[in-house]
Amino acid sequence: MIENPLVEHLKNHTLVLGSGSPRRKKFLEDLGLRFKVEPKSVEEVYPSHLKGSEISDFLAELKAEPFKSGLASNEIVITSDTVVWHKGESLAKAATQDEALLMLRTMSGDWHEVITSVCFTSLEKQLTVNTTTHVKFIEFSEEELNYYVDHYRPFDKAGAYGIQEWLGMIGISEIKGSYTNVVGLPTHLVYKTLMAMVS
Repeated sequence: MIENPLVEHLKNHTLVLGSGSPRRKKFLEDLGLRFKVEPKSVEEVYPSHLKGSEISDFLAELKAEPFKSGLASNEIVITSDTVVWHKGESLAKAATQDEALLMLRTMSGDWHEVITSVCFTSLEKQLTVNTTTHVKFIEFSEEELNYYVDHYRPFDKAGAYGIQEWLGMIGISEIKGSYTNVVGLPTHLVYKTLMAMVS
């Protein structure tokens, strides 16, 4: 039987997903990978001068910090962060229904960028990669936005929406770049980086 090329490549390594995100976990499963899930909480604060991918790079690397002291020689930790960037501002996770509605109103009828950074940390090295997807929303009605936020409560998502949910299905008119990146993990980059990281 022919083996999954990445699984074969990583047969002497143990992957650790440093995230509790069910979406990221599902993507690694769909890639056929075997891994442990060990989320560790950090305070997601970044310097105010950072912009776009600088923010997601910084936070992905910050999330790797708690793992560094206890890494085994064959372990690779994967940490990640997603930023929604619109008109020079980062739209983080909404804390309330009103915040979510405000974010979505701001992006309605316009393009925004979804940037995901993935940090790969081993005892010997650390690599951080990122990619940007450009997404255009239709003009939403208040009725549509209120329905979405009330029913889906997207408070755990950057930009207060999930592309795989109802709002993404009815509201995205164009997308340029990786779809899986918008869901939360650019799987093509994960595959490529892991293949290159392990010699």
